[in-house]
Amino acid sequence: MSATDLAWTVSRGLEALDVVLFRLGDARITPGLLLKLVLLLILVFWAAGALRRWLLGAGLRRFDIDTGTRHAVASTARYLMLVLGVLMVLQNVGINLAALSVVAGAVGVGVGFGLQNVVSNFISGLIIMFERPIKVGDRVEVGGIEGEVREISARRTTVVSSDNVAILIPNQRFILDNVVNLAYLDAPVRLRVAAGLAPGTDPTLVERVLLQTAGELPGVLSEPPPAVLMKALGGAAQQFELAVWFDPARTARDQLASALNLAVARRLAQAGVKQA
Repeated sequence: MSATDLAWTVSRGLEALDVVLFRLGDARITPGLLLKLVLLLILVFWAAGALRRWLLGAGLRRFDIDTGTRHAVASTARYLMLVLGVLMVLQNVGINLAALSVVAGAVGVGVGFGLQNVVSNFISGLIIMFERPIKVGDRVEVGGIEGEVREISARRTTVVSSDNVAILIPNQRFILDNVVNLAYLDAPVRLRVAAGLAPGTDPTLVERVLLQTAGELPGVLSEPPPAVLMKALGGAAQQFELAVWFDPARTARDQLASALNLAVARRLAQAGVKQA
C-alpha cells in the first residue's frame, strides 16, 4: 500500500469516528466518543480495583485494625472511586448529566419493576460494611448454612462451609433473617452435647466420665471449664448435658459436636454405662 493510499485510509477512518450517531442533549454521540468513553471507563474500573487491592495489602496493614475492617474500608473506597470516576468520565467526554434525567427516570421504573432485589442486596451490603454485624473471618450461621465469611461484596457474601464449599448468600439475608455470629463477641462459645442414659445410672460416675472425655478432646477449652448438667431425673431416661467452651475462630462447631458425641459414646460404653 502506497503512502497516499494509507493516508486516504486513515482519513476515512477518522471521518467514520466523527459520524454523529445520535444526540444526547447538546452532546454529539459519535463512534470516537463512544470509544473514548469505553476506554476511560475501563481505566476507572481498573484503578478502583487497584485501589482496593492496595488498601487490603500495604495500605491498611500498617494500622492496628482487623481484617474485616480493612475489607469494609477498601470496598467502600472502591465504590466511591467508581461513582466519582464515572461522573468525571461523563463530564470529560462532554455528556451533560442533566441530559441523562430521562434515562435515569427509565432506569428508576426498571428498578421498581425488576431490579428491587439487586438494589436491596446492594444497600444491604453497604449496611453490613458500615454497621458490621458480620465481618470477614467471622463464623456465621444463616438459613441453616454455617461457615466462615470470606468476602463481602456489593451484592452477595461468600461463606465457606466446613466442607470447603463456597456458598454465595444474598446480602439482604443477613439483614432480614436471624443470623448466628459465633465470633461477634470475640469470646469463647459454649457447646452442649446431650446424653440420655438408662434409669438408675450413677450421676457421679457419669459426671466423672464426661468431664474426663471433655478434658482429653482437642478444641475444648480448659477455661472456662467444662460442666455436666443433669436435665431430667425421672422417666424412661436420665438426661445429661456436657457443656464445653471452644474458640469459634479455630474450631468448627459441627466438627467439635461430632467428635464429642463419638468420644462420649465410647467412654460411656467403656465405663459400662448403658444409654437409654
